[in-house]
Amino acid sequence: MRVLDLGGTVTSWLEAPRRPRELVIMNIGWVAEWARRDAEHLGWAIVIIDDACDPHLRDTSFDLVYSNSVIEHVGGHERRCAFAQTVHRYGTWHWVQTPYRYFPIEPHYRLPFVQHLPVAARARLAAAWRYSAANRSDPVRDVLEIELLSKTEMRFYFPESRILPETSFGLVKGLLAVKP
Repeated sequence: MRVLDLGGTVTSWLEAPRRPRELVIMNIGWVAEWARRDAEHLGWAIVIIDDACDPHLRDTSFDLVYSNSVIEHVGGHERRCAFAQTVHRYGTWHWVQTPYRYFPIEPHYRLPFVQHLPVAARARLAAAWRYSAANRSDPVRDVLEIELLSKTEMRFYFPESRILPETSFGLVKGLLAVKP
């Protein structure tokens, strides 16, 4: 199987119980550079630096487009639409996962109900929780870069897919858009 992984890493595929015949990982900036080093010695995986919302791939024939916890980071509705278009355009099948907005624990901060707080409150928590005083980025920008999705939004972006719940302790913690 030929797989296009949008936003992934080589490590996750090395830990998978089965690997694809050919894997193309598309990522941005330093993440892609880091993943590229991991893929150098593998004959079945390559890493490219590109934007999954506006890719420049010439090859559009992948059996599967895979993405795990990326669509909530691409930046707003229009970019999510573009990301979904990439998924539909490049693969016969797809498997796209995202954390569920209404799960009680926000997965990035691992705190309850943080995703429902106003941006200013989330930024204050992000500054206190994730960053030391010596290594602080812009906490407002950081929280704005995370937009958790609902079932309705996933159905909108992937209308021909099955939207499956990913559960934990009987609660929906993630959503999968699957086109088998």
